[in-house]
Amino acid sequence: MSKLSTILDQIDSGTMLLPEFQRGYVWNRDQVRGLMRSLYLGYPVGALLVWETETNPGSVRGTGEVGNGVKLMLLDGQQRITSLYGVARGKPPAFFEGDQTAFTNLRFNVEEETFEFFAPAKMKGDPTWIDVTALFVGGLEAQIHKLSGHPETAPKIVSYMTRLNRLRTILDRQFHQEKITGADKGVDVVVDIFNRVNSGGTKLSKGDLALAKICAEAPDVRSRMRKHLSAWSSAGFQFNLDWLLRNVNAVATGRAQFESLDGVDSAAFAKALTLSKNYVSGFLDVISGRLGLDHDRVLMGRYAFPVVSRFLHLNGGSFTDAAERDRMLYWYVHAALWGRFAGSTETVLSQDYETLARGGIDGLIASLTRWRGGNLTIDGQDFEGFGRGSRFYPLLYLLTRAQGARDFGSGLELKAEMLGNLTSLQVHHIFPKALLYKHDYKRPEVNAVANFCFLTQQTNLAIGKRQPDDYFAETQQKHPGALESQWIPTDPALWRLDRYRDFLAARRELLAAAANGLLTSLRDGTKPAAEPLQRVEVREDDADDVRNVQIKALVGELTAAGCAEPALDSEIADPATGRVLAVAEAFWPDGLQPGLGRPVVLELDLNSDLPRMEELGYEVFTSVDALLGYVARRNEEAAGLADGEEPADGLEAGESSIAVMPESPTAVEQAGTGAASGADFDQAMRGIYEAARTEAGHNASLFLGMLAEHGGITTAKKLLASAVVSDGFVALWERGRLDLTVEALVTRAEFARLFTAEEMETARERLRQFDYPA
Repeated sequence: MSKLSTILDQIDSGTMLLPEFQRGYVWNRDQVRGLMRSLYLGYPVGALLVWETETNPGSVRGTGEVGNGVKLMLLDGQQRITSLYGVARGKPPAFFEGDQTAFTNLRFNVEEETFEFFAPAKMKGDPTWIDVTALFVGGLEAQIHKLSGHPETAPKIVSYMTRLNRLRTILDRQFHQEKITGADKGVDVVVDIFNRVNSGGTKLSKGDLALAKICAEAPDVRSRMRKHLSAWSSAGFQFNLDWLLRNVNAVATGRAQFESLDGVDSAAFAKALTLSKNYVSGFLDVISGRLGLDHDRVLMGRYAFPVVSRFLHLNGGSFTDAAERDRMLYWYVHAALWGRFAGSTETVLSQDYETLARGGIDGLIASLTRWRGGNLTIDGQDFEGFGRGSRFYPLLYLLTRAQGARDFGSGLELKAEMLGNLTSLQVHHIFPKALLYKHDYKRPEVNAVANFCFLTQQTNLAIGKRQPDDYFAETQQKHPGALESQWIPTDPALWRLDRYRDFLAARRELLAAAANGLLTSLRDGTKPAAEPLQRVEVREDDADDVRNVQIKALVGELTAAGCAEPALDSEIADPATGRVLAVAEAFWPDGLQPGLGRPVVLELDLNSDLPRMEELGYEVFTSVDALLGYVARRNEEAAGLADGEEPADGLEAGESSIAVMPESPTAVEQAGTGAASGADFDQAMRGIYEAARTEAGHNASLFLGMLAEHGGITTAKKLLASAVVSDGFVALWERGRLDLTVEALVTRAEFARLFTAEEMETARERLRQFDYPA
């Protein structure tokens, strides 16, 4: 047993450390609040698992010097001890990696005996809210002195002093420690034990284990790897340690299994790391300069890189000639397009390493062709994907950059050296989004890859929301050939809105033909030599798309609540076949908090194989409201809140911001412009539901449940309090009926007295953002 204060002192003195194989801090504020509440109430909070060892300085995390002697390596309890250290010391421990706002500015209410994080509007000027860190750092006396100086708290100073003393004695809380000792307990044994006892938490991958063993011999390996990742990040490409380790393994051993690194000594690993870094950087230059794939959004086939690294290593570090380089590009693009590495990465890499050793690049191409049933030809239907997460979106960008696509406004090729100060590109919807939504096209059709092209930012703004049958004719007249360079069907009949689906079909065929021609020229060595393409900045402007605004706000809300950053517009593929199961709006591959829970998918378009994703272990949400409600309930449980207490943030699962107009057009208007009562607002809310259902074809049944439980005013206030517009708001925007939202109803003059000025302004701002007069 050890007192908490002793444990914190051990961290300060460097005798309790965090092994390098541990991942970073992932707790959120509600978890910290729940831990403090449990400790204050005397509830059990679990034992600690430590490894007692004569540690090598390279096997621990942190930048400080580690002295000789026996050390305690914290294996199970990192999140708890890090949180308590942060609250008690007011700073993170030396081994910290994560977001320290999760444990800073915690307050304790001496009257209600509750914990909350600092909220100025609620706590400023209220002496009953005590800074917990100040209590631990500055002592009890200073807090008692402050309370005694306020007339409202002075009469209860004795009971307050008892409560604060009880809180401070958390430092005397005894933590049971299980210790792993013995000379036979090496890193691999300890990691295995860690995984067994931590099966419900952050389980280590095979890559983590391999790195742990390497770091025990080579202290600077992880920092060197992170330096390389940072350099690529600065160049616009995001990779992780596990991915880089696969490249190193390919170079060092020619094997895909991380266990193969067991036989690689630190010197050999360091050399392979340097070579891998050079191979990856060189190939990034090739695909950027030759194909125009110059930023992370369009980087295809990440797990083809280890195969390329292996080839370059066997080939003396470079391609023999341009023809060999282009054949590798041919294989790389096709491997990415058909999901070659969507399945068991190690199995596929092993197969490709063996093929490479026997038959080189031509062997890889032949093997991929057989895997695809003898066909590497792109068909027009392959371009039927939608969104920037589609695997054919990067191919569209590749064609644009490598085949000399021209800007509609200037007529110039979309190359940095030709555009000068117009180098920023934007994705342009050929048929405007708002127009398509107005005519009842669904989101997948609106955001079809075949409805995308790339234009300069200036041209995109100039075209605005004009229809193709308007601006295409102008482009043809001013810049002959520009439309053809972007694979636009030249039949004017296809430029009309009523022929939109025919337009998509025709353009898909043109794109497929262009793609096949380019790839064939790479395979056959007939693509002309050219100066390397210079990088062009691509800016994503989604401010006019409420769904994208909603997802952006959702990510902000969830990361503030302690969740990890998701991958946006992420393709989810079947590991058995490489078939696309979904293009998720957001994807958390390691769970909402890294290593905790199942992978989480937010997929809103329902053009997906939900049963297969659930079979594969994904936790799938088809509603933003449902995901927010889930996170709110999960955090509520983590904080140990009493049953029936309202979540601090977010919506309940399935809540919808669809407002509901009255059964008849005059039902809301009956109050005229005079003040209306809560009952009037209830009636108006229920009426909006009927209009949304009958006039806009949107059935908000879950909204009715919320309305029945909370009433009209509380329902509206909950929706307005969320930072994220609801699914119902989005659905009505897509139908061109923002007049049927709660936000529109709240802004009516007769309901003004029912809401605060801030709530009214929130409603108006949401409506104004999407061109609805408010």
